[in-house]
Amino acid sequence: MPRFLPTLFPTAASDPVLHRVRPALEFAFFNALTWQIAVGTPMVLFAQRLGASPFAVGLAYGFLYLLMPVQVLATSLLPRLGFKRLTLGGWRTRSFFLLVPIGLAAFQPAPGNPWLVGALVASVFFFCLFRSIGVAALTSWIYALVPPAVRGRYFASEQFSGGVASAATLICSAALFAALPFYPAILLQYLIALTGSTLSYFILKKLPDVPGPVSLDIRKIVFDSTRHLFASGAFRRYLWLSAVWMLLTTPLPPFAAFYLKSAVGVTAGAIMTLEVVRYMAMGFGAWFIRHHIDRLGTKACFQAALGSLAAVLVYWCVYLQSGFGGFPGLCLAYGLFGFSAVCWLVASAEYLPRVVPDAERPLMVPLYGAATYLIGGLGPVLWGPLLKGGAGISTRSFGLFFASELVATALLAVLLMRRLNWSHAISSPSPA
Repeated sequence: MPRFLPTLFPTAASDPVLHRVRPALEFAFFNALTWQIAVGTPMVLFAQRLGASPFAVGLAYGFLYLLMPVQVLATSLLPRLGFKRLTLGGWRTRSFFLLVPIGLAAFQPAPGNPWLVGALVASVFFFCLFRSIGVAALTSWIYALVPPAVRGRYFASEQFSGGVASAATLICSAALFAALPFYPAILLQYLIALTGSTLSYFILKKLPDVPGPVSLDIRKIVFDSTRHLFASGAFRRYLWLSAVWMLLTTPLPPFAAFYLKSAVGVTAGAIMTLEVVRYMAMGFGAWFIRHHIDRLGTKACFQAALGSLAAVLVYWCVYLQSGFGGFPGLCLAYGLFGFSAVCWLVASAEYLPRVVPDAERPLMVPLYGAATYLIGGLGPVLWGPLLKGGAGISTRSFGLFFASELVATALLAVLLMRRLNWSHAISSPSPA
């Protein structure tokens, strides 16, 4: 472990520049313990066990995205609270709503009672609500702390530490599902989520604050947000292309897990294993990008993201018809999807500051996150009723879902390569 830590978290010797924001990378690690369970596959499997419909599962999974517009309004608190206090307040409050699923799992209720599903969905709603309030300041805070020359390396490092934690969390979840009955296993997982949320809060407190905006009232927020969303320019163009990406990718994890569990009969432990593969691929991809983004550039990362996603969609179309590849094939598809996701995340974090003036960052960065996540969250909610078939998901409808996603991905690739400005050279120094 001591030899591994310098790779996971930078030291003064391995990377003196990123070492100054090491708590932010540690936060990414421990925060992954929370969201992987609270809004990830364990939550989907818990809802399915309680008797939730595909619509309820899609709604709960989509709250993380649907509530992101709250962060735009929450930026009005920045002049009074500052970046640090606003972030910490949101992260502290969200932790309390993990007590609801902990209580449900402790009582081990029989499935089929609507109020059980309602209680779980409501707890996810409030968890995501206060997370959105906290995240209103987080990304702009990080942009202010990380020097522009190393932002690509920082965000790749952030994805790497989060990917390692995610894989470790999911391995633990799969082991718990394999070793214990469902309710004791899910209870322990939510206790891990609560521990991760608590630790991530105290780690965030180590980061220094930066000056917040002097004035940012609601009227200005509404007026400027409307202008940024609809006025012609590089920001609007990039925002709406990113929103399409979110709309395409957000429904895949929850509905794939739901389909494999209800229609194919894949066990909860096996589904968690697939999620482990996905996040291990994200971790490996982030590690690779961290060492090569300065040479490859942002455009290559976007191309890798779109190409990998297209390959995943083609595989699912074939798998639904014939079961081709079986479980090893699913592992490969999940791994490619994880690699695709991390390529997009790092490229997006590197490209966004190019179209956001520094003076307008406190509003435009949350606005970008809110708009793209909101549209992404509509995916699970809108597709849920369309995919319903009997007690689960219709195989025919799921096939049409993947076919339409493949066509949309091809169109997105053409637009992204033609419409974005690739003339900006990345000036980051080579990683240490």
